[in-house]
Amino acid sequence: MIDRLELFCRLGERLRDFGKTPESERLIAQSVEANGWFTREDIIRAVDAIRSEMLSREQLEAWLEHYPTVSRPKRVAVIMAGNIPLVGFFDLLCVLTAGHACHIKPSSKDRVLMDFIAATLREIDPTVPIHDYSPSEVYDMAIATGGDDANRYFREHFSSTRALLRGSRHSIAILDGAETEEELRGLETDITAYSGLGCRSVAMLFVPRGSELRLPTTEPVNPKLRGGLRSTVALLELQHASYTYHGAFVTLHAEDFPMRIAVVTIREYDTLDEVREWIEANAESLQCIVSHAAIAGAVPFGRAQYPTLWDYADGVDTMRWLGE
Repeated sequence: MIDRLELFCRLGERLRDFGKTPESERLIAQSVEANGWFTREDIIRAVDAIRSEMLSREQLEAWLEHYPTVSRPKRVAVIMAGNIPLVGFFDLLCVLTAGHACHIKPSSKDRVLMDFIAATLREIDPTVPIHDYSPSEVYDMAIATGGDDANRYFREHFSSTRALLRGSRHSIAILDGAETEEELRGLETDITAYSGLGCRSVAMLFVPRGSELRLPTTEPVNPKLRGGLRSTVALLELQHASYTYHGAFVTLHAEDFPMRIAVVTIREYDTLDEVREWIEANAESLQCIVSHAAIAGAVPFGRAQYPTLWDYADGVDTMRWLGE
């Protein structure tokens, strides 16, 4: 078997021309047909994020030097979500590079792309331990990602299995009024990429009290998002709610994260210390923080959808968990 570093370096090389070849265009078309929430732009963004942030030799070497290969390989079930393209890839990467066998269950909404990745890895190394998941089999460990309802099912199904279960999380952006036009365009991408369906999609904005929010206006590309936005606006009109239209989403002042698609809530603050206190109190609900302010763990505007190898879901070091 090819060593864990070389396997994924070669995968990164294979993905370099994704979106530029007839074969990849066919895959994109099939994936969009299977999931109407996916767009060509989002699929190419997801593949580029994986290739550029996770699969270079330098990145993998720096990351893997912190995690020795396990001495006793285990059978690990990985139940994947399908809200954004290839959202389950990082778990697959972690399980295989940790030295375990990975038994995957891709979401039906993202099976085209995940099957492509699995097939490519098998082409690179026919002995790579990627297998299909079976609900009737018993596994040593399990990683499962889904909504809160799915999470309740996972808790019951894997009650006797060591499991890492993930539910819903949200992302925020903190503005101070000094953002550049380029940063605001980046923020728009942080909000609208993947139709706002990812846990790293910004769903709440913290703004200085009394400030005027300036955001670019872009119409949504995805027809399903356009339909969801129309429904959201119609409901807000019926409720006589105060909102601002930004093309692909609306903003409104609220204390909580939005419950509907294409809505971003706004919270005003007087000092950044207030925001830091709020972050500390709500840490278990947060996935990503976007800002150029001095906020611990914040990523730059426009980079929310480009997680690195160190950006573990729910703040749990997956590699360390797999090695225990």
